[in-house]
Amino acid sequence: QVQLVESGGGLVQTGDSLRLSCAASGRTDSPYGIGWFRQAPGKEREFVARISWSGIIRTYYADSVKGRFTISRDGAKKSVYLQMNSLKPEDTAVYHCAADISPSTVAVIATPSEYEYWGQGTQVTVSS
Repeated sequence: QVQLVESGGGLVQTGDSLRLSCAASGRTDSPYGIGWFRQAPGKEREFVARISWSGIIRTYYADSVKGRFTISRDGAKKSVYLQMNSLKPEDTAVYHCAADISPSTVAVIATPSEYEYWGQGTQVTVSS
């Protein structure tokens, strides 16, 4: 199993920045990729970004965050980060990181059901 713990959320104003962290433990040799998803009240869980867990760094972003968010990893710390700049009120949500332990094609990496392990989430609130 893989355990994931997110941190770094908070209350910020429009235009501010936040850096979320996702720390992995357990069978950390197993993920192929780590994704960030978010879920706002009354809405479905939404893909934000994904990064390959090892080897060549491959990153993917939702169109809504391209150019504003950056996903990165630190293998030594077994952690993935989400740098969020130019935050908007519509970015308000609970942000979860998730581990994908099976090879996935690009076509499905934005699908929550492709990810087997999830963290408990961290709240990000952006005020206008």
